[in-house]
Amino acid sequence: MKRPILAASVAAIGAVLMAMQPAYAQRQGAGSGVGFADDNAAPIEGPTTIAGDKAFVSPIPYFRDLGPWDPNYKTPRTAEGKPDLQGVWSTASLTTLTRGTGRNANVGVDTLVIPAEKIREATSRAGYTASFRDSQRRTDPNAGVFTDKNADAGYNAFWIDPGSEFAKVNGEWRSSWITSPANGQIPYNRAGTSAAGSRMAAATSVVNTGPEIRTLGDRCLVSFANQGGPPLTNAMYNNHIRIVQTPDHVMLEIEMNHDVRIVRIQKPGEVEVRLPGNIEPWFGDSIGWWEGDTLVVETRNPHRLQARGRIPLSKEGKVIERFRRASDVEIDYTFEVIDPISYTQTWTGQMPMRKSTEEIYEYACHEGNHALPGILVGMNQGLDTALDEEGE
Repeated sequence: MKRPILAASVAAIGAVLMAMQPAYAQRQGAGSGVGFADDNAAPIEGPTTIAGDKAFVSPIPYFRDLGPWDPNYKTPRTAEGKPDLQGVWSTASLTTLTRGTGRNANVGVDTLVIPAEKIREATSRAGYTASFRDSQRRTDPNAGVFTDKNADAGYNAFWIDPGSEFAKVNGEWRSSWITSPANGQIPYNRAGTSAAGSRMAAATSVVNTGPEIRTLGDRCLVSFANQGGPPLTNAMYNNHIRIVQTPDHVMLEIEMNHDVRIVRIQKPGEVEVRLPGNIEPWFGDSIGWWEGDTLVVETRNPHRLQARGRIPLSKEGKVIERFRRASDVEIDYTFEVIDPISYTQTWTGQMPMRKSTEEIYEYACHEGNHALPGILVGMNQGLDTALDEEGE
C-alpha cells in the first residue's frame, strides 16, 4: 500500500525521535487516538535520571528573583569607556510580542502589567506551561499510534526551551512586549496586513515545486520568529543573543539560525552614510550611536523578503532600538516601529534581556534541513501540512 507523504516542518527529526518515546508524546487526548494513562493506576516503570534533585543550576537568573532596577546603577565600561553590553543574553520567557494571542490566548490577562496576585494563575494557564504538564504525563500503555494526522504535534516539552516565567520589567510582570498601543497588538493597516501575510499566501497559492516559494523559516534563511529583529523577539527555543563591541561596530549574534546583525557606530560629529537603497541587507541597514549610557540603533531597508514577514517594514519605514544596562544581569531593550505605510500608528515595545553564563553553539539549520525535500514533495502532491501561522 502506498503511504501518503506527510510534509513536516524543519523539526521533522525531532518528530521522528519523539515517535520513539510514546510515553511522552504531545497533544494526547480526545480525537488524537492516544489518551492519557489512568493517574490512579500503578506507576509504570521507566528510565530514571542519574542527576540529583538539585543538580540543575539555571544559567540565567529567574525573573522571580529580580526586583526593581536601581536608578543609581553604575554601568560597566569597555576599554574605550563606552557602556559594556557584551556577553550572552537571553530573551526566553512566556511573555510574547502580542498580548493574549496564540499560546497565551487563555492566560486571562488583558492589561500590560500582570498583577502580582495573578501571576501564578497566568503562568499555569500559559500554553507552554500546559504543554509541559502534558509532557510529564504517561500515555495509555495500551494505546496504538496517533490517528488524528496532526503534523503540528512534532514537539513535546523536552524539545523546546521557551522559558518558564512571564517576564518582569523593572519589578512589573508583563503580559506582552508591546507597550503601545494599549491593547498589546500590532496595529496593521490594510497594506501592513497584506504584507504580513504575503509570504504565507504565496506559499499556498503559487504553483512552484522549488524552494523559492517556501517561507524563510522552511528555507533556513533567517529565524522563523523574527528573533534577529528588528525588533528583537523571542520564540519556542534558541533565544540567546551574543553582543560583541568594538569602537566602530556592535555585533548581535542571534542563536536562531546563527544569524548576525552588524551595527555601524556613528561617532559624535560624524555622519554615517546609509547604504544605497538597492542594497537590502538581511536585518536591514543599521546605524547606531550612543546617547549617554544607551545604545540607539536605527534600522531601515531590510531585505525585501524579510520586509514582508510578521513585522513588515516599507522603504519609508524604520525601527529604532535602544539597549541600556539596567543591572549586572539585565539589559533594558526597547523599540519603536515607525512606518505609516504599514501601520496605523507608531508602536513600541520593551523586553528585558537576562545575562547567561553559557555559550552560544551553532544552530546548523541548513546542514540539518532534511525535511525540505519532503516539504517540496508534499507540496507538489497537494499534501502540504507544513504551513502554520507560527511558522512565520
